[in-house]
Amino acid sequence: MVKFVDIISELKKHDGSFPKREQRVADFVSANLSSISHMRQNEIADASNVSDATVNRFCQTLGCDGFKDFKIHLAQAVAVSLQYMDTTGSDDSESSQLVTQVFSTLIDTLNIARGQLESDAIAEAIDMLAGAKRILLFGVGGGSSNVAREGANRFFRLGIPAEAHSDGYLQRMLASTLKQGDVVFAISSSGTPAELLDSVNIAHQYGAQTISLTKRGSKLAIATNTSIEIEIPEDQDIYKPSASRLVFTAIVDVLAAGAARKRPEQVRENLRRIRTSLVPLTEDTSPKPIGD
Repeated sequence: MVKFVDIISELKKHDGSFPKREQRVADFVSANLSSISHMRQNEIADASNVSDATVNRFCQTLGCDGFKDFKIHLAQAVAVSLQYMDTTGSDDSESSQLVTQVFSTLIDTLNIARGQLESDAIAEAIDMLAGAKRILLFGVGGGSSNVAREGANRFFRLGIPAEAHSDGYLQRMLASTLKQGDVVFAISSSGTPAELLDSVNIAHQYGAQTISLTKRGSKLAIATNTSIEIEIPEDQDIYKPSASRLVFTAIVDVLAAGAARKRPEQVRENLRRIRTSLVPLTEDTSPKPIGD
């Protein structure tokens, strides 16, 4: 298991309860988070007016094996934590401004993605999905897992058995049951999760085809038969939703719409049955898109 120590949380948890000399180190570290990772142990000791041994004990109190281990975990924590600790830009905007900010970001990001999409990759993916006997959509983490679930929601309506799974062990087991005519659709904004790479490799061994929706040039993009690759810059405003998640969902919609047009008779009959089954519940007979 990979060792995890949230240095920022440990500092807050122990603040005020450290032994007196270790508290000096804690105060200095807390006040200089952005520069500590570049300092030597003796430099921190001198700045805190304590011994090197005290600095080492401080590191152990935080749950680290020693100073070297402390610096590794501190660097990791600082890299992601400072943006969440910065209070600038956290003013209460009027709702109309928030609507403009969020929608503008989504529109801009969709336009960036549209310019990056390759029509050949889209066409190949549509042909694979339209002809699939079974589609397994795999994602790891909150965003990709949700996109995978949305994809399964789209594709089962086309008359293609489609499932979404985010558990790495289950992904591997399911991949081992596939055969020719089946498709694994792996989704990842980073393209690095080992679970997805392993499942794609297993699926290949049993003759299944694979598609990825992922970062340009990533390991996952290289590993799959067809890759839809985009490079989306995330907004630095931590309060906004992730634009890449919605871009990925839009691309899945494109693929579903394209696959639907490849099998019109089956899709029309499926959608007719689905809508008919829902009428007694809602008494709504108006036309609905394939996702509803």
